[in-house]
Amino acid sequence: MTGTSIEATLELWTSSLRDVKGRMRPLFTQERVAVSAERFMDGLLGDERRKTGWMRAEAAGDPDPWRQQAILGRGRWDADALRDVVRDYALETLVDPDAVLVIDETGFLKQGKASSCGVARQYTGSAGKITNCQIGVFACYVSRHGHAFIDRALYLPKAWTDDPARMAKAHVPEGACFATKPAIARAIAADAPFSWVAADSVYGVGDIETALRRVGKGYVLGVNANHPFPSSLPLMGKAAGRRRNREGYRRKPARRRLAAPVVRGRNQRRAPA
Repeated sequence: MTGTSIEATLELWTSSLRDVKGRMRPLFTQERVAVSAERFMDGLLGDERRKTGWMRAEAAGDPDPWRQQAILGRGRWDADALRDVVRDYALETLVDPDAVLVIDETGFLKQGKASSCGVARQYTGSAGKITNCQIGVFACYVSRHGHAFIDRALYLPKAWTDDPARMAKAHVPEGACFATKPAIARAIAADAPFSWVAADSVYGVGDIETALRRVGKGYVLGVNANHPFPSSLPLMGKAAGRRRNREGYRRKPARRRLAAPVVRGRNQRRAPA
C-alpha cells in the first residue's frame, strides 16, 4: 500500500481479520469451538513453514493438539456454509465486470484406499503421474483488485459412485453421483460474476466450451494439438486468425510461436476426466 504507514496497514489487516472472524462465528454453536476456530485461522496465517497439529497448538497456546484437530475432525459445522462466507467476502472485495475465473484441480496424495473419500489411483500434477490420491477442483476469482479462492468440489471417481456401501461408509451426502471435472467446473462457477475463464486441457473438452459461448463469456482453454474445433461456431481471440485444414483441425503453429495461449508444465500427460 503505497503512501500508507506500517501502523495503518497493520490496523487495516487486524480490522479485516476481525470482520472475517465475526462472519465465521455463527457457524459454530459453542463459544469454545468458535474460539478454537479463530485460533486455527490465526495459525494458518502464521510464518511456520510446516503447520502440523502440534505446531498449531503451540502457536495457539494449547497444551496439546486436541482442540486444533477437533476443528477439522470431530467438530460439527457446515463446510459449505463456510465456503459461502468466504465467497461472499471475496466477491464483495474483488468483484469486477472484467474478472477472470481460473479453474484448476490439485491432487492430495494418500496412502490408504478407504480412509479418505474419493481416493483412487488417478493422475495428479502434484506427483506428475498416476498414483493414489484425492482430486479437488477449485475456482479462483481474479480481478484487478486481487485474487482469492471462492469454491471447491471433490471429484468422485466412478469406482466410488458405483459403490453405494462405500459412499455411505465415507459419509458422502445422499444423492451424490458421478460428474466429470468439466461438469464440476460449470457447477462451481455458476454464481460468480466474471467475463473470462482460464482452465487447463482437462476442461477444454465436452460442452463447457459451448456453454461459455452461449452465455457470451471469453475463455482460454488448453486443448490437445489435434483437438477438432467446431467450424459452425465463431472463433474468438487469437484463434480467429488460425487457419484450419480440410478435416477442420487447426494447423500446428510455426515452431517459433507458442503452441497454445496457456503455459503448461513439462509433463503433458493427463488422465481422462
